[in-house]
Amino acid sequence: MPRTVGIGHQNFEKLITNDYFYIDKTKFIKEWWESGDEVTLITRPRRFGKTLNLSMVENFFSIEYTHNAGRDSLFQDLAIWEEEAYRRLQGTWPVIFLSFANVKEVSFRNARQKICQLIKNLYNKYDFLLEGSYLNESEKKAYWDISADMEDYLASESLSNLSDYLMRYYGKKVIILLDEYDTPMHEAYVGGYWDELISFIRNLFNSTFKSNPYLERALMTGITRVSKESVFSDLNNLEVVTTTSEKYEDSFGFTQEEVWEALKEYGLYEQREQVRHWYDGFTFGRKPDIYNPWSIINYLDKRRFSPYWANTSSNSLVGKLIREGSPDLKTAMEDLLSGRPLCAQIDEQVVFSMLDADENAVWSLLLASGYLRVEQFEYFDSGYPECELRLTNWEVFAMFRRMVAEWFRLPASASAYNTFIKALLLGDVDAMNTYINRVASGRDPSEETEPERFYHGFVLGLIVELADKYRITSNRESGFGRYDVMLEPLHSSDDAIIIEFKVCNAKKKQTLEDTVAEALDQIDRMHYTADLESQGIPTGRIRKYGFAFEGKKILIG
Repeated sequence: MPRTVGIGHQNFEKLITNDYFYIDKTKFIKEWWESGDEVTLITRPRRFGKTLNLSMVENFFSIEYTHNAGRDSLFQDLAIWEEEAYRRLQGTWPVIFLSFANVKEVSFRNARQKICQLIKNLYNKYDFLLEGSYLNESEKKAYWDISADMEDYLASESLSNLSDYLMRYYGKKVIILLDEYDTPMHEAYVGGYWDELISFIRNLFNSTFKSNPYLERALMTGITRVSKESVFSDLNNLEVVTTTSEKYEDSFGFTQEEVWEALKEYGLYEQREQVRHWYDGFTFGRKPDIYNPWSIINYLDKRRFSPYWANTSSNSLVGKLIREGSPDLKTAMEDLLSGRPLCAQIDEQVVFSMLDADENAVWSLLLASGYLRVEQFEYFDSGYPECELRLTNWEVFAMFRRMVAEWFRLPASASAYNTFIKALLLGDVDAMNTYINRVASGRDPSEETEPERFYHGFVLGLIVELADKYRITSNRESGFGRYDVMLEPLHSSDDAIIIEFKVCNAKKKQTLEDTVAEALDQIDRMHYTADLESQGIPTGRIRKYGFAFEGKKILIG
């Protein structure tokens, strides 16, 4: 009988005690411990088992779980228990476990208070340290001063001091586990308080992980490797394991072999190719075919294909970067949504301050976040790999399709965009004009002054809405120039379409009608139909449209 599939469990003890579905990742304990690395940062996309693995490490090493040792150990049926040396090691170390996963505040003040309160909660857990003579009177006073509003000097030294107190009590240095270390930084970037937060975090991390003489080992997890210049400037003892590193390749996420065995357990093995299509695509180090655990567990439970992983976040940062990105960035996104690869130079050390100015920084963030996968890469003199990237899998593609479609589904244009698409397919120019202007009424002011931003968003919208009918490209060479948009039919019964965008020239006192005529003339004069004709599409099956822009007004002819 298959095990119960429990959704959302991140507590290792609860998962094992209840015999819920679990894929054994305990070999990670041995691999990490024997690496000898003092401070390890492991980056993986969200929902890849980072929190569960840290809970597993805590349950294994912490003195608080000594009662789980011996015959009744949580680990007795798992791989690590085959190692006699590790059976003796279980439950023998003081462990500090902290998570920043819920530090998602809108201001620096709130974020700082949230982090300080988490530290206060840790101190509350160890109030027994105040008993006896482990701490002197001055240290006891400082212990009580730990609070959500504590001074900076207390906050920065708080975890180091707690390490000292625990070492005195237990006679051993401490292991520190920090989960989702970069969540506050992502929120700080979106919320506009990056510099303040980084200054606070840098001081905390330096005293905790670099100048802490009471530290035995530390393990940190997150989605991104935030640039050394911002938060890790003083941590030269950090071992960083990113998605391209070969360490711990299969410790986070499910391998294809593990997924296949799970499908057999639940009588779903016949669906394996669809499972691969939807959820495969991640590569860690040199290990391909890694699956997102959240998606697989939800599929085993619900037995329905859906973008489970992509729906677990607002994706607000990703949407902001793409929607507000340059025309070149949007063109690259068009290629990705059309199934074509993107070549980019990737720096796995994400510099958040560069996201608004450097497209490669955006692709680096999307790769670290799991939205892109590396097909192949090559190192050049720059020291950074030149990567061929694609959208990770169908689940990610479906997420981006929905995100782009929602840009055109504002209250003012909810039904208008869909009706415009229908009118475009029918060649009904009057209806196209009516509904495109309703869509345009919802544009923000920047799109009125920079029509190319609306244009590229519009093209992305066409790609996601018409993916089953057309191969859609933009800004490509054909004939004697570069057309704006081309819709190449996938079925012989459909017409091809070429669209040219023009903005009214105020100096020439152009009307919308003049601008439409100029756009249509350019299509003919530059012979943009050449590519379509070379594929055997007759001229009579190629429709041409000029789009003229004047503020919020659009005319199609």
